[in-house]
Order: sequence, then C-alpha cells, then structure tokens
Amino acid sequence: MGSATTQILTATAVFAVVTAVAFGLRYLAIRAVRRWATATTTPFSAVILDSFRLPSLMWCLLIGLYTAVDTAELPQQFSATALKILFSLLVISVTVATANLSGTALQVGLKQSHIATPATGLTLTFMKVVIWVTGGLVLLGGLGMSITPVLTALGVGGLAVALALQDTLSNFFAGIHLLIEQPIRVGDFIKLESGQEGYVEDISWRTTRIRMPSNDMVILPNSKLTQSVLVNYHLPDPRRGISIVIGVPHDADPDMIERVLLEETLSTIGAVPGLLAEPAPSVRFIPGVGESSLNFSVNCHVREFNDHALVQHELRKRMFKRLKREGIQIPLPQQTVYLRPSLPPASA
Repeated sequence: MGSATTQILTATAVFAVVTAVAFGLRYLAIRAVRRWATATTTPFSAVILDSFRLPSLMWCLLIGLYTAVDTAELPQQFSATALKILFSLLVISVTVATANLSGTALQVGLKQSHIATPATGLTLTFMKVVIWVTGGLVLLGGLGMSITPVLTALGVGGLAVALALQDTLSNFFAGIHLLIEQPIRVGDFIKLESGQEGYVEDISWRTTRIRMPSNDMVILPNSKLTQSVLVNYHLPDPRRGISIVIGVPHDADPDMIERVLLEETLSTIGAVPGLLAEPAPSVRFIPGVGESSLNFSVNCHVREFNDHALVQHELRKRMFKRLKREGIQIPLPQQTVYLRPSLPPASA
C-alpha cells in the first residue's frame, strides 16, 4: 500500500513539475513572439499566437502526463497503452494546429509581399494534405509501426486509385499547372473560347470558378480550361488600350478636329475614374476618309478592363457636346445619286 501511494505521489510530483516547466517555457515563448512583433511590426506574430495559444495549453498538460506515466512504475501494458494515447493526442493536436497555421500564414505572407496572386483553394488544400501526411507518418513511426510497408501499400493502392480516378486526377494536375505557369490568376479578367468572360474567383483542386459581370458563376473543370483558348485582359499588364472612332463632315478642318478631340480627352483625365494619363492619349486621322464622314480615332488607356465601358461612355458624351458647341454636326450616312437624261432612241 505504501509503495502504491509513493508511486502515485511521485507521478503527481513529476506531472506538476514538468507541467509547470512547460507552462513557463510557453510563457517565455509568447513573450518572445510579442517582442518580435513589436520590433518588426510583422503580422505573422499575431497569426502564430492565434494558432498556438489554445493548443499550447493542451500540449503542456500532455507533456506533463506523458512524463509522469513514463516515470511511474505502472503495469507495463497499462503504461504502454497510456503512452501511445498521449503521444497520439500530442501529434494530432500539433498537426491540426500546424495545418491551420499554414493556410493563414500563406494568405498573410502573400498579402504582405504584395503578390498579385492570392492563395487559392488548391494551394491551401495541397499544403494541408502534405502536413497531414507528414503528421500521420510521424504518428505511425512513434507507435512503433514500420512505415515502409505502409508506403508500399499506398503506392500499390495509389496506382489502382489513379486508374479509377483519371478525370479527377487530370483536373488536379491541370490545377497545379495553372498555379505554376500562371496563365490565369485569381482576380484576372478573362474571356473564354466559348465567349463567356469574367473574373477568376478561385482555382480549386478540381474546378476554376469565374464570376461573370452579371454576377453569375461559371464553374469550369481545370482540364478543360488548360485545353481551351482564352484571353487574359490582365496579362502582361492590367492596363488596356481603347480606341473611339469619331466621324465629322467632309468639309471639317482635320487639324481643328484633332485639337478639339485631344483637348477634350486630356480634360477628362482625373474626372473619370480609370482613365490614365500615361501612356498619353492621342488622336489619329484613322481610319480616314469614309463614305459619309472623316473618321478620327481617339486612343487612350484605362486602368483595367472593367473601366473601359465607363470611360468610353463619358468620352463619347463629352466629345459630342464639344463638337456641338464648335458648330460641327455629326454626319448622317448619305448617298448621292446622279441622274442623266435618257438618250433618244437610235433611228433605224
């Protein structure tokens, strides 16, 4: 009886000491992270604290229990089972916390680095799968199971699964291709070969989601997207050149028309969102002389594709009003027909 009491007291003391030391180290680690955050003003400190503050409490308790059970003279079968359970809980909790941290840290890192491509569903899923597989292998190794047969079984089973899921795997690897080569990125405005166009919302492990201007969502398999011809209006630069054709009467002075149109375009910069001052706007006598008018093209650049409709709308209104104030009427299509008197019939 005395021996059992002594063992319990010893295990309790070991648990208390180890847990107290673990909590002390946790406190010092949190203080160090906070000082790092104050010195560097980096958002990663807040991410780390939010991800590990609560799980670290359980880790301290698990480490204390594991050490107490390991040092106590308990029955061998009970001790081995208890140690495996505690080790499993510790590995699983660390894996969960690390997987959650990876997704948040990736998004914060991309945002802080001002990278145009945000984290996609495929990227986050791939990172979490890698972390979970690593945690599973560590757990199996810690429980005394040989990892080599498991990997062999996974290889044979993976071959069978690959044959059964050819379409799914095709979409998965097509998604990886999209992330690596980046013909499209999340946030880009694209136009598909079928005529549908919109903003890329997400690239997941199987499909790509495209939000159309009407707010409808087009869901396209990744393999179909990589095989289709598309136009990306954000590559290589989101700026987009537009050309507005203005027709004036044939008797108008070309130099005066060029000056008026350019003045009106330059005065619109800053008043209409999206119209850029660089590259500088220009007016050209192109396409030139038409059947009913002299045709000039006003060339300018907008910030991105979504701005071109408003810019064209405002420029056309302003140019129409300016030409009207200058006394220049917009010509209507017309056709001149010349009539000749009929010739007398030839005499026999």
